[in-house]
Amino acid sequence: MSDLFDEEPERPAPERPGRRARALVITGVVLVLGFFLLTAFASVYTDRLWYKEVGYGQVFSTMLWTRVGLFIAFGALMAAIVAVNMHLAFRFRPLFRMSPGDASVERYRDAVTPIRGWLLAGVAVVVGIFAGTSAVGQWRTFQLWLNSQSFGQQDAYFDKDISFYVFRLPWWNFLVDFVMAATVVALIGTAVVHYLYGGIRLQQSQDRLSGAAQVQLSVLLGVFVLAKSVDYYLDRFDLVTDDHKLLTGMNYTAENALLPARNILVGVALICAVLFFLNVWRKTWQLPSVGLALLALSAVLLGMIWPAIVQNVQVDPSEADKENPYLQKNIDATREAYGLSDVETAEYTASSSSESDAAQWRAVTGQLTNAPVVDPLQVRDTFQQRQQVRSYYNVPKVLDVDRYELDGADVPLVLGVRELDQSGIPTGDQNWSNLHTVYTHGEGLIAAYANKIATTDDPNGRIAWAEGIGSGNSGRTDLSDAEKFETRVYYGELSPSYSIVGKAGGGTDVELGLANVGSSGQDQRTTYDGKGGVAIGSTFNQLMYAIKFGEPNFLLSGRVNDKSKVLYNREPVERVEKVAPWLTVDSDPYPAVVNGKIVWILDGYTTTDKYPNSQRDSFESMIDDSLQQENLGIQTIPTDEINYMRSAVKATVDAYDGTVTLYQWDEDDPILKTWMKVFPGSVQPRSEISEDLLKHIRYPEDLFKVQRYQLARYHVTDAGAFYSGNNRWEVPEDPNSSRQVFQPPYRLFATGEGESVDSDWSLTSVFVPYRKGSLASYLQVNSDATRDDFGRLRLLEMTDQSAQGPGQVVNEMKQDPAVVSTLQDLNVNKDTPPRYGNLLTLPVEGGLVYVQPVYALRTTGAGSFPILQYVIVKYGDEVGIASTLPDALGNALGVDTDNGEPKPDEPGTGPGEGDGEPKPSGSIDDQIAAKLREAETAFTAAEKAQKSGDTVEWAEQVEKAQEAIEEAVKLADRRDAAGADKKQ
Repeated sequence: MSDLFDEEPERPAPERPGRRARALVITGVVLVLGFFLLTAFASVYTDRLWYKEVGYGQVFSTMLWTRVGLFIAFGALMAAIVAVNMHLAFRFRPLFRMSPGDASVERYRDAVTPIRGWLLAGVAVVVGIFAGTSAVGQWRTFQLWLNSQSFGQQDAYFDKDISFYVFRLPWWNFLVDFVMAATVVALIGTAVVHYLYGGIRLQQSQDRLSGAAQVQLSVLLGVFVLAKSVDYYLDRFDLVTDDHKLLTGMNYTAENALLPARNILVGVALICAVLFFLNVWRKTWQLPSVGLALLALSAVLLGMIWPAIVQNVQVDPSEADKENPYLQKNIDATREAYGLSDVETAEYTASSSSESDAAQWRAVTGQLTNAPVVDPLQVRDTFQQRQQVRSYYNVPKVLDVDRYELDGADVPLVLGVRELDQSGIPTGDQNWSNLHTVYTHGEGLIAAYANKIATTDDPNGRIAWAEGIGSGNSGRTDLSDAEKFETRVYYGELSPSYSIVGKAGGGTDVELGLANVGSSGQDQRTTYDGKGGVAIGSTFNQLMYAIKFGEPNFLLSGRVNDKSKVLYNREPVERVEKVAPWLTVDSDPYPAVVNGKIVWILDGYTTTDKYPNSQRDSFESMIDDSLQQENLGIQTIPTDEINYMRSAVKATVDAYDGTVTLYQWDEDDPILKTWMKVFPGSVQPRSEISEDLLKHIRYPEDLFKVQRYQLARYHVTDAGAFYSGNNRWEVPEDPNSSRQVFQPPYRLFATGEGESVDSDWSLTSVFVPYRKGSLASYLQVNSDATRDDFGRLRLLEMTDQSAQGPGQVVNEMKQDPAVVSTLQDLNVNKDTPPRYGNLLTLPVEGGLVYVQPVYALRTTGAGSFPILQYVIVKYGDEVGIASTLPDALGNALGVDTDNGEPKPDEPGTGPGEGDGEPKPSGSIDDQIAAKLREAETAFTAAEKAQKSGDTVEWAEQVEKAQEAIEEAVKLADRRDAAGADKKQ
């Protein structure tokens, strides 16, 4: 019975749910923070490994420590300013609190007081993080300011070196903005603390501010207004880079209204700042309030209303006269900033020749020997279908055009790298092991003659493949007599995101190579043995990359061993942008075989939007055309607008081992010199460019597009004529594109006025009058880097206002009866309509010739590819169409090219067959002998004609003889030059 009355043993009190929840929340927060910290560490650590592997560790360390330094410096400064002011506000709070009637303030104060130390630290940390993050984004601005180099030129208005505007002014603006932002944040924090602890008593009619609050707020407001005074002073210099309706830079209103207004505002702000500082002792807000009101009123009247009055009353009624001197300075600065100061301008009259049709045909065909008829955009599918070998190989969307010396002569080639395209792997085989350890690389460089057409029944779409440059099915062909080149492509435009390569000792090759089609057809296995790639043999590195790529197989897969490397950041543009984050990289890297290797060649630009008085425009808009691929954007300025551009750097990326090399190209560019000082040793001197590489360096396309865009307006150098706009041009739209985009420039052996067959390797484009279809001018730039006149811009202005532009020519070609009849079968089939290639406009023999290829799909579906069916030619008023360029020209001129009419030889086109033209045969000595025999025969015929009194026949035969002798001399010169090269 007594047991019934025994007390139950005391049980431990259950843990409160709040405590468990708090522990779970803390655990969750710690895990989340730990995850983010580990991810951030993995990102930084792997970036360091990548930069070290690629040979630009100093670039990584400079960027990292600059960012860290800016984050700490400005973050700590902002945190200190805010924290000190909030602490001082609390420290000098009134001893007697505000009236007890304000319960809400009391409640907030009671809640804040126990945690005020933590709250103060939290506010300081938060604002410090925001300020530090903002400063990190200014690392380029800081380094440019710290290492600025002189331009050696002064602006037209303030007589300051241009480096002040490009390098120093942006940093000063940032510092002033930071001071103003820090002052505002500190002012807000200080006011809140004073309000909570009685320093600010808004409920009272008198003595609303304590003495300490008045002193502190007066000082902060004084600092802010003083910083605003400095801001007004710096804003004066921004006038030379401001955008206006007519121009970028200083204009009449800016110099005569805005500049005086900002000078006055500097003084008003200074006076206002002094009044705030005096308020520390005067203890009255009347004068500071009047000063602040005066500043605000002055900013509105002088900064906004007065300039508007000047613009509308003084400038607009006589704008041409008022803006003339400013417009002239804008023209001069723009031409200098975009490299247009030395454009050679000449008039060109597209007149009809007085020669017979046969003589015209011979002369024009001779100059069109190397004219490209293969469109790099249209034949992409042909390259893919005829040369890809396997479905997982592909070529870029737009192929590249380059020139190579084959058989002793320079010829234009259309090139494409046979790259790996993992989307072509069967879906069932797209597992991690295959995607990242087996299918790792492409192989080979595919090349076709740009100026040749194969036989009509050719199975390759009438593409004349260029042997000796790596176009064979094996991807390995002779580059020269005995030299082989590395054809494996691990770094390219289509490369996978990452691949793991390397086998353990005694292991087997697992990477799939190019099948040896033509023999057994068996797949080849290979192993990457290049120097590129980050070693991931250690468990720690495997863990870091597993975190970076979110892939546990870095730790779990047997394919990852102690010899493994990971290859990533493999696109050429991406690699160059990472090692040179201060460059704007051309959107079109192009491949070349250099010193036994396939390398990607890229152009790097230095740009700014701070060049005084130069016209600012959108970079992306200026380069947009029908061939434009995705552009990765401007790297050095906040927007894509620029008003200065230089081709500063030539970069190469080894397609096999990923080696990135930067070469200084523009040795006078101050922006490049500044960055070379920031990153010493990252850019090699121009003298380090090898002779083999120099042969493939070309004039940059994006720079040319920007220059032609600006030249459309700024070919006019007189301000009065510029303002009238009666000679304004524009880049024509591509008549064959479904989008409203510019016609792209084309790279070819340009003829020019009166030039011979051996003409410049050039980049060309045309202009049309503003909103008109006729032809205004022809622009050509020398693109042969081995010549002294590389980069020479030559502008031929049409004297004939009726010369037809691209759109008009295409319409006339399509409506020509012969063209309509010939293309009738292609137009009937809606599944395979004709595709029109690039329209070339070429000045030849004192006239203009227009050339356009026409393609048709061989089949429909996935296996279709275009076939070059016809070439349309317009010369003078005549249009012709045929399967080859010479025959199309003959059709236009009414010349029967297959019936007794002699045709010029085609030196420099390389091997080929079936294009309707006689090809040189035998050695060069045999060709020289044949030419001399041809000349002798012509002279004999001329003597007979003279004896018979036929002066017309005599003149024609003499001309033939002279042409044959000239060709023999050229062949002899070529032979001698080749012999000299071999001796060297």
